[in-house]
Amino acid sequence: MENGITNGEETFGGQGGALQGQPGRPQGAVLLEIDNVTVRFGEFTAVKGATFELHGGELLGLIGPNGAGKTTLLRAIASLQATAAGSVKVLGREVGPGDEEGARMIGFTPDVPPAYEALTVRQFLNFVAAGYGITPENTGPAIDFWLEKVWLTDKAGQKVKGLSRGMRQRLGIARTLLPNPQIILLDEPAAGLDPAGRVQFRKLLTDLRDQGKTLIVSSHILSDMEEYCTHAAIISHGAVMKFGTVREVSTGTDTGRCRYLVELAAPVVQVAEMLSGIDGVSAVQAERLNVMLEYDSDRAEAAVLLRRLMELGLPVAGFTAQKAGLEEAYLRAGIKQVD
Repeated sequence: MENGITNGEETFGGQGGALQGQPGRPQGAVLLEIDNVTVRFGEFTAVKGATFELHGGELLGLIGPNGAGKTTLLRAIASLQATAAGSVKVLGREVGPGDEEGARMIGFTPDVPPAYEALTVRQFLNFVAAGYGITPENTGPAIDFWLEKVWLTDKAGQKVKGLSRGMRQRLGIARTLLPNPQIILLDEPAAGLDPAGRVQFRKLLTDLRDQGKTLIVSSHILSDMEEYCTHAAIISHGAVMKFGTVREVSTGTDTGRCRYLVELAAPVVQVAEMLSGIDGVSAVQAERLNVMLEYDSDRAEAAVLLRRLMELGLPVAGFTAQKAGLEEAYLRAGIKQVD
């Protein structure tokens, strides 16, 4: 069946697929290829030669400050933004603006999902389903399914204008998933979600990932991203600075150094200058009773550093090597906010 669902948990959407994976399509195949994608606005280059590929079942987290080019890159992949160079391929097929067939394979939820304020939630999703050619007899069950998945079943009859920010985010995600795209792009999808909603959202993402879909999520909540992402990319000034598995990006290539948190029992005047004078110490950042610095990651060397701190007479109340993770990798990258 080209446009339809069967039995609630089986086949959904315009270009179809099974909720539990794509029949006849091998899991792990390359679904998305980004080759030298470049976007310019006049003389300003917003995205600079982005290149990577993702397989089915992989979820990429885009990390970077506001203005780094994350949203522009997502829009370019979604064929909503013309590129100055490069290509986007889905299942080996190049897609671009005005390509209706390609648009069916890609779902995109912006950070502020658009919706018709005067319509109810169900009316809005009915409108979306009709636009994607989902048959009327299959539209109702599909909408019911995704409303349940995004926890909006009890809001089906409520008008969009009465929804909270978090509910609008969830409606935008339902609208994206309704035609069952193979590539799912989400820009700040957790914005406005309460803690319980974030937990449920992480479960939804892992379910979609495990079904063999390819996802890209832009978010500033790095602790959440570590739980559901398989890959990560750090973006600064339009360029992809780092790309790889979460483990590769978290640990980095310089495994010989790490960051340490030194907690003081009392304030120390010019503590940053004191610590910067220790051989091997770098990147000292002092704030009240907490001091962050970089030093050799070897445990024996860490003991040497702690002894040196005590010899300087510092009231050390805590000394902790920071665990490798996306947040730590981002901080070590030294990326500043884009003006």
